[in-house]
Amino acid sequence: MHYAPRILVTGGAGFIGSFLCERLLESGAEVLCVDNFFTGRRSNVAHLLENPRFEIMRHDVTFPLFVEVDQIYNMACPASPVHYQFDPVQTTKTSVHGAINMLGLAKRTRAKILQASTSEVYGDPDMHPQQEEYWGNVNPIGIRSCYDEGKRCAETLFFDYHRQHDVKIKVARIFNTYGPRMHPNDGRVVSNFIVQALRGDDITLYGDGKQTRSFCFVSDLVDGLIRLMNSDDDVTGPINLGNPGEFTMLQLAEAVLELTGSKSGIVHRPLPSDDPRQRQPDIAKAKSALGWEPTIPLAEGLKPTIEYFRNEIAENNPISS
Repeated sequence: MHYAPRILVTGGAGFIGSFLCERLLESGAEVLCVDNFFTGRRSNVAHLLENPRFEIMRHDVTFPLFVEVDQIYNMACPASPVHYQFDPVQTTKTSVHGAINMLGLAKRTRAKILQASTSEVYGDPDMHPQQEEYWGNVNPIGIRSCYDEGKRCAETLFFDYHRQHDVKIKVARIFNTYGPRMHPNDGRVVSNFIVQALRGDDITLYGDGKQTRSFCFVSDLVDGLIRLMNSDDDVTGPINLGNPGEFTMLQLAEAVLELTGSKSGIVHRPLPSDDPRQRQPDIAKAKSALGWEPTIPLAEGLKPTIEYFRNEIAENNPISS
């Protein structure tokens, strides 16, 4: 009889977590989705509830969890500045206490555990593109520190549990990811630009619009996460997962305007504090260790994302005739 692995996904009702749950179910796994619904949404996983191998539990990872599992994807943490700065103390707790609780669970059940870390551990980088060996340029007391330093501390805990308790760990440093099911009010650049364009509002560019980001479509990222989890035990990471294609904010705004057919203008605002100038992953390690690289170009990934937001806006703000 074939044994279905039992997989826990914390933050499983979130944007990336919900696609991960979906893909794991397709592979035949039993999936326990845990979320406290601060930024996760039931609608993201509602279509999975009929699957007998899917279970959902409201739980906050800052409290211990006692379940029996084979693998843990620790995705829980608000990931956009608007959400993680709303309650910065809770954000740090989610990263740090959440890591301690999930690593304790992995130690007890001998489960393999993957940490969803972030390119934010590099801060405002002096190295370009960013390689995993780079230690970062992070402000420890700024308004973004609750997220940056929380995730850095989580990485520390993962490697200490690995060295001290022989826990099987994987650490993925996730760069900007986009796609359907992004939170419309998360303040991230892709969702901001699309929502502004669809509503006919001016698109807000911070600074001169020359700062760069790299955008990875969510299905490419999920593929990378699963490959990392199933790689050999000696592949611990950290491994960058992101799309090395680099775009200025102005190029992104112009692509969104073209694909939406919007007549919105572009307005410039001052740059927020500690906003990185450049973000681009070096993915040589992911290529060699996982045989992974993104396949979906920005223009192709933006289309279903725009369609998703078009439907969201129509459902929540129907335009009166």
